[in-house]
Amino acid sequence: MGQAGYSRAGMSRFRARISHAVPMASSSAPDIWNWIQNLPPVSQWSTDCMSISICSSDYNIPISLWSSKSFNLNPKSTKILDEETIYCVLTNFIQDVLNYSPYRNTPLLKIPKVDSSANLKDIFNFSFLTLFFIICIYEAPEDLRSHFLHNLKNQLACPRSREVSKTLLRHLGSNTEEQWVRSINLAITNWIVELRAANHTVRTPSPLFSYAVSTFGMLKVQLYCPVIAMDSVSSNNPSPDERLLFSLNYHQLEGVIQLNYQVMVREKWIDVILNTDNIRCDVIGLVKETLMKERGAGTSEKHFPSRISLQLTPVQQTNIISVSVSKSSDNPTREIGKEKGIEGSFNPPTTFGLTVSAGETVTMSLRPWKFEQSVYGDSANLNWFLHDSEDGREVFSSKPSVLAMLHPKAWFKNRYSNVYRPFTREGGVIFAGDEYGESVCWKVDMGAVGKTIEWEIRGWIWLTYWPNKHKTCYTETRRLEFRETLHVTLA
Repeated sequence: MGQAGYSRAGMSRFRARISHAVPMASSSAPDIWNWIQNLPPVSQWSTDCMSISICSSDYNIPISLWSSKSFNLNPKSTKILDEETIYCVLTNFIQDVLNYSPYRNTPLLKIPKVDSSANLKDIFNFSFLTLFFIICIYEAPEDLRSHFLHNLKNQLACPRSREVSKTLLRHLGSNTEEQWVRSINLAITNWIVELRAANHTVRTPSPLFSYAVSTFGMLKVQLYCPVIAMDSVSSNNPSPDERLLFSLNYHQLEGVIQLNYQVMVREKWIDVILNTDNIRCDVIGLVKETLMKERGAGTSEKHFPSRISLQLTPVQQTNIISVSVSKSSDNPTREIGKEKGIEGSFNPPTTFGLTVSAGETVTMSLRPWKFEQSVYGDSANLNWFLHDSEDGREVFSSKPSVLAMLHPKAWFKNRYSNVYRPFTREGGVIFAGDEYGESVCWKVDMGAVGKTIEWEIRGWIWLTYWPNKHKTCYTETRRLEFRETLHVTLA
């Protein structure tokens, strides 16, 4: 059985292990914090170790999966864990999760202390369960791993755990947050790869980690999702070869949506004005570049953002009078002109010819990304579409021809180094307010002054793969859906 253990001695350790026990009736997350706090004084223990069940299974041979760093017990404290020891154990949990990050050489930032009033108990329990989940993926025996992981996944994905994860991630800060999530999503990717190899499937919440913040006139959504866990929208045969499949699987989507808002109280109504500050989507590798070159098709063979769609909706619409959007982005310009020329040719020794030719040239100026707005009821829809610059088709819903995939100068070839690339050099995309700053405005009646209105942000992000340098005809598109709620005070 999966257990959390706590040993006595002058120098104690927190342990995770598997051992025999009676199966549990409930799969709810155990309250490890309260269990530790309610342990009797060490002098009253009948054994050297006390344990609590995490998830059920019959297993006869104890297996140790993980032990914390040792820490001193305070003999004068009435509780097993005093404030300083709690911080040491929690820091150990967090550091060991970060040790599974694909970028272990990144300097570890100092982890700030968690205030006891800031859900310390929930953060403690969640951090341990996260660590145990990762450890089971890598260390638990194969015949038990699937049972443990499905149980732990359900515990970590429940609404309470998702709320605690938001608190913890905001506390850690953005740099440490990225390492934390990459550690977890690398483990999840390995788990899904293992299940698929055995013709099994697993459904993970998509995204497993996301949160929303409303503060200082800004709405922000942060989200992370392994590419392998995103829903498949379309793909074509033949299936990708083993090296390409490795490259495509071991990446994750990291997205940030930042929207500015203003509340302006007029004489007879209220304007809630919202516009784009920053939309960022990156596709980040979950393994080091050396491993990607060794086992994969290279770091440049990966998905790229091809469409982003946001829907913004006031949840309570009683006080909403109307919603207005700005114009969509301009249509591409199309220029038609005629070229005339005179050509002379001389073919010695017998002929001399003079040729007059006329031709028509059509040129099209097409921005790779097109932005559109629309309204559905009181919802505002914001859409960014990537277009094939050669034929103008939307990328997320189409695929290039075989000839285009073989053409070395097609726009999607060398797409991260080409001067005309529609992405950043790392393969992401950024939409800033100076280019996509058209606003949305809701008119609200005066009866809502001083009230806090709940806003829902629902979104979809499409990632597409077309071959970059790798010789293949395989293409596919995946989609991530997310939904977050935010609160805006009308004052």
